[in-house]
Amino acid sequence: QVQLVESGGGAVQTGGSLRLSCVVSENILSLNGMGWYRQPPGNERELVAAQTVGGATNLADGVKGRFTISRDLAKNTVYLQMNSLKPEDTAIYYCAADSRAPAYGEMPAFDTWGQGTQVTVSS
Repeated sequence: QVQLVESGGGAVQTGGSLRLSCVVSENILSLNGMGWYRQPPGNERELVAAQTVGGATNLADGVKGRFTISRDLAKNTVYLQMNSLKPEDTAIYYCAADSRAPAYGEMPAFDTWGQGTQVTVSS
């Protein structure tokens, strides 16, 4: 079973930056893709970033230009760089994986999540 462990959350002021890390128990290239979800307080979980096994990325409209998803294959680690943070970014952030073998040309269909890490942005 794929295991995902997030870290890097914390409390920052508006305009600050954080980098979240997700250590993956499997070779990332053996999976169909990785991503990040977030769940704001009192709201549903939403997808904010995704990356295919081939490296193509997609970002939610609300974070384009501010967030970047990337990976270090040698470290089996996926990152979410978050810049220009706003209070509305406050949420629990979850790393996600599509545990299927690579499908190539398809965005991930996520079926596995980490435990979450809290991000709080204050004015």
